[in-house]
Amino acid sequence: MSREDDLPEFAKIRLFVEHELSAGACIELDKEQSHYIHHVMRRNAADSVRVFNGRDGEWSAHIARAGRAVQLEAGACLRSQTGTSDMTLAFAPIKKSPMAFLVEKATELGVARLQPVITERTQVARVNLGRLRAQAIEAAEQSWRLSVPVIAEPMKLDTFLESWTAKPLLYCDERGASMARKSTLETLQTVRDKSGPWATLIGPEGGFSPAEQRRIEALPNALAVSLGPRIVRAETAAVMALTLWQAVLGDLNQGAA
Repeated sequence: MSREDDLPEFAKIRLFVEHELSAGACIELDKEQSHYIHHVMRRNAADSVRVFNGRDGEWSAHIARAGRAVQLEAGACLRSQTGTSDMTLAFAPIKKSPMAFLVEKATELGVARLQPVITERTQVARVNLGRLRAQAIEAAEQSWRLSVPVIAEPMKLDTFLESWTAKPLLYCDERGASMARKSTLETLQTVRDKSGPWATLIGPEGGFSPAEQRRIEALPNALAVSLGPRIVRAETAAVMALTLWQAVLGDLNQGAA
């Protein structure tokens, strides 16, 4: 019996892999994953792990070959693949550490797609998509998600808004000017029948420009919400908005996916 079998489920190692998964499938781990398994976690031949690829569900696997190049062999399917909430988080790129926090928490909250948007007041021009994907993968492994959010190429805000004209958009309005007297939760309750893909739009630290605000508010399906009386950082706003959306319209009361 593998020593992993005595661990509680949440303590077992989970790895995202690109390989197709089926019973008996051979999985060659890359250099970083091999180092993590063998040197960091000190796992050896016959020890068990869990693997998922975002397509075939989650599978048990055991280490068939340990060392510098770790090889796994898939066993049984533990969880079938399920869908995720169809939510895109559109956000203005921010500094490295806050953006890592944003990606991690958005992944934990079930976002399907992360879309960097360049606004007039965006202060960070370059986005390291490889680093963001690595952060999303790590968050998916730790949060027991069965998928990893798509990390999209940055685009200008106007381009994003043109692509989202007919779909619901949750717009975090830091001014509160567009808000009715209802609370944010009450406002979301009024649109519970709007199915299909949603997006949450978070502005840069300096907020949207007046011209951008008018452009957003002109969209027929834009829903302006306030995040309360305090000014919060962009990464905090993302967590607040996604949590509110998940509580009313998402999968917060369902099992992990």
